[in-house]
Amino acid sequence: HAAAYTSLGLKWSYERVKVDVEQLAPFVNSLDASWRGLSLTMPLKEVVLELGEVDELARLAGAGNTLILEKGTRRVFNTDVGGLTWAVRNVTAAPVPRVTILGAGATARAALIAAAQLGAQQVRVVARTPSRAEPFRALSHDVGVELDIRPWSTPLPDADLAVSTVISGAADSIAPAAADSAPVIVYVIYDPWPTVLATTAQHAGCTVISGRDLLVGQALLQIELMTGRPVAADVLYGALPTELST
Repeated sequence: HAAAYTSLGLKWSYERVKVDVEQLAPFVNSLDASWRGLSLTMPLKEVVLELGEVDELARLAGAGNTLILEKGTRRVFNTDVGGLTWAVRNVTAAPVPRVTILGAGATARAALIAAAQLGAQQVRVVARTPSRAEPFRALSHDVGVELDIRPWSTPLPDADLAVSTVISGAADSIAPAAADSAPVIVYVIYDPWPTVLATTAQHAGCTVISGRDLLVGQALLQIELMTGRPVAADVLYGALPTELST
């Protein structure tokens, strides 16, 4: 964000503030007119929905990561969904009618919405506990995709895009099968990197998208919401810490 502000000629600051769930509302209420917005990470992404007018994507995702403050109003957005969509479209324009999502948590929910934005017709959610994915059925109806929920032990079906939302190491045992299942692989984490799945997929000739790409994609949207102006992706990639830039 700081690099973006500099490139846009803005003398803005962007700093970290540690706030827990109970402290968020009082903190937001204490902000004066010099504040333009906030970026929020877990566990604040759900409680922020109670603090302003909620954008449709944030409502669908059940989470917001951006709070915009303007002229006494508060608006809540989710740029995680758009960040994933951007990252995929940044490397391929090919249709992705079939998408496989590994995991059934909040990030998988965002991935399901992104899949719909990418034009998916069928989404398969593969979960260690399939019952955790049951709430996705209503969401899939809302975004207009066919949902198939499968247990972790199932053979992975062919897909046009596979998105792993599980923690590091959780997909190691199915890395070869995942790499064989789709030409484009997204692993939403960026530390540690590379993961076994990412390395396996690269060796298999897949296009691999990492969490750093999602980080840049969501930040591009967030910065435009905050400043009203776009910034080049190269500015953000250049500002990534060295350990995240490869």
